[in-house]
Amino acid sequence: MDKLVATIEKGKPFFDKVARNKYLKAVRDGFISAMPIVIFSSIFLLIAYVPAIWGFTWPEDIQTMLMKPYSYSMGILALVVAATTAKHFTDSLNRDMPKNNQISFISTMIAALIGFLILSSDAISIKMSDTVTISGFDSSYLGTKGLITAFIAAFVTCGIYHFCISHHITIKMPKEVPPNISQAFLDLIPLSLSTVVFWLFDQFFRSAFSTNFAAAVIGAFQPLFSAAETYPGLALIYGMMAFFWFVGVHGPSIVEPAITAPALLFLSDNLASYQAGQQAAHVLTPGLQYFVATLGGTGATLVITLMFAFMAKSKEMKAIGRASSVPVLFGVNEPILFGAPLILNPVFFVPFIITPILNVWLFKIFVDVLGMNGFIYLLPWTTPGPLAVILGTGVAPLSFLFVPLVLALDFVVYYPFFKVYDKQMCEQESETAAEEKLEELEESVTAEEAKAEAETASAVTDVKDLDGKKVLVLCAGGGTSGLLANALDKAGKERGINVISAAGSYGTHLDIMGDYDLVVLAPQVASYLPDLEKDAARMGVQVAACQGKQYIALTRDGDAALKFVADELSKGKE
Repeated sequence: MDKLVATIEKGKPFFDKVARNKYLKAVRDGFISAMPIVIFSSIFLLIAYVPAIWGFTWPEDIQTMLMKPYSYSMGILALVVAATTAKHFTDSLNRDMPKNNQISFISTMIAALIGFLILSSDAISIKMSDTVTISGFDSSYLGTKGLITAFIAAFVTCGIYHFCISHHITIKMPKEVPPNISQAFLDLIPLSLSTVVFWLFDQFFRSAFSTNFAAAVIGAFQPLFSAAETYPGLALIYGMMAFFWFVGVHGPSIVEPAITAPALLFLSDNLASYQAGQQAAHVLTPGLQYFVATLGGTGATLVITLMFAFMAKSKEMKAIGRASSVPVLFGVNEPILFGAPLILNPVFFVPFIITPILNVWLFKIFVDVLGMNGFIYLLPWTTPGPLAVILGTGVAPLSFLFVPLVLALDFVVYYPFFKVYDKQMCEQESETAAEEKLEELEESVTAEEAKAEAETASAVTDVKDLDGKKVLVLCAGGGTSGLLANALDKAGKERGINVISAAGSYGTHLDIMGDYDLVVLAPQVASYLPDLEKDAARMGVQVAACQGKQYIALTRDGDAALKFVADELSKGKE
C-alpha cells in the first residue's frame, strides 16, 4: 500500500496541471459565480412546496407568486452562466496577455450573451387579434437545459476576442479620445465578428437539422447523461473525485465541471416530476455530491471525524477529531484531511475512495428500488449533510431511514482502518513520550519551552507592523479560508492589532484582490499559485500558499498566523 501511494503521489504535478486547466476552471468558476441564483431559487421552492407534505397547499395565485422569483432566476441560469464563464475565461487569457493589450471581460460577457441567445432561442409570434401581435423568443433553453451551449458560447467568444486582440485586429483611436470611447471602438471588430460567426453557424445548423443548437446538444449528450447515472458511472465520478483529493489535488475542481450541466438538468427534471405528482427519479444532482458522496466533505469524512473525536485512544487523534468535528459537520473537512492526515495516508486510501461510492450506490438503491425521491431542492453546501438529505428530497419519508443507514455504512467501512491507525498512533505516542515524562513536562517548564515562549513573545512584538494590513484568504468554496481569516481576526483583536482579514473563493477573487496587501491560498487551491502570482504581479499584491498541516496549525494558533502573515509581507520588502 505504501508503494501504491508513493506511485500515485508522483503523479501529483500532472493532476495539478489538470486542475489548473483554463477551460475546466472557467466552467467551475462560472458556475460558482451563478450559484447564488440556484440557492436563492431553491428557497422559494421550499416555501412553495414543503408545506404540502403536511397537507397545506397554497392557493393557486399565492403559489404562482412564490414561483415567479424561481422562474426569473433559475429560468435564466444558462444565460447568466454564459456571461460568468466568459468573464472567468477572459481573466485566464489575460494572464498571458501584455498589460497594455488586455481583453475586456465586459465586452466578452456581452458577446457571449448574444451568441448564446442566437444558438439557444427561437423567435415566437402570437397573434392575439387582427391588430395585436405579441413577439418574443422561446426561453426553454435559457435555464438548465442550455448550460452546455452556454459554456460553448463563452469559449468560442473568448477565442475570437483573443485572436483579434492579440493580432491587433481592432480599431485604435487617437490618444486624445477618452478611454471608455476608445475601448468601445477597440471591441467593435471582435464583438461583430463573434456575433456574425454565431449567426452564420445558427443559419446553417437550423437549415441542416431543423432545430436550434441547444436542443441538439441536449439530445446528443443524453446517452452520456444516462450513463453517468448508472452504478459504474456514479462510481467513476465520485471515486475519481475522492482519488484526486487523496493525492492532494482538489477533486471537485477536476470532476465537477464535467457533471455540472447534467446534475442541474436532472435537478430541474426532478422538480418538474415532483410538481406533476410523479417520482423525482434522477440520482445525479448537486445535492448527491454535497450531502451524500461528500457527507462531511470529500471522502465522506463526517463519521470518521466523529470516530476520531469520541472513540480514539490516541490523544492526538482525539484532539484532532474534536477540533475538526464542527467544521466537518458543515462540510469543511480540511482540518481532518490535513490534521489526521487522511490524504496520502496509506491506511485510509481504501475507505477514502470506497465510502463515497457506496454512499451514492445506497442512495440510488433507495431511489430506483424503494421509490424515494431524488434531490428536488439544492441547499447551501454548508448545510449539515443529514439535514440536507431530508430537506433536499422534499422531506421524503424514506430519507429518515436513509440517513441513519448511510451513517452506519460509513462507520462499518471506516472502522477497521480507524482501529489500525489508532493502534499505530498509540504505539508512536508510547515510544516518543512516556506517561511519566508527560506529567513532568506539565508540572515544569523546560528550558526549550521557555525559549519557545520567548520566541512567541518576540513574534507578537514583530507583528505590530501588521496594523492596518489587509489579508485575503482563498479556498475553493469560502469555507476553509474562513478558518484562517477568523483566526487572524481574533488574534489581531486580542493583541490590539488592526488586521483586516477576509475569506473568499478562488476564481471570484480578481475583482477584489487588488484591495489587499497579501493573498493566502489554502491547501486545497495551492496548485493555483502560479496563476495567482501572475494576477498579483499585475496588481502589486503579495501572495503565499500554505501546505496542509501548516495551514491547519495556523488556523488553531492565532499568534502563529499573525507571524506567518508578517513573515510573508516582510519578504516583499527584501
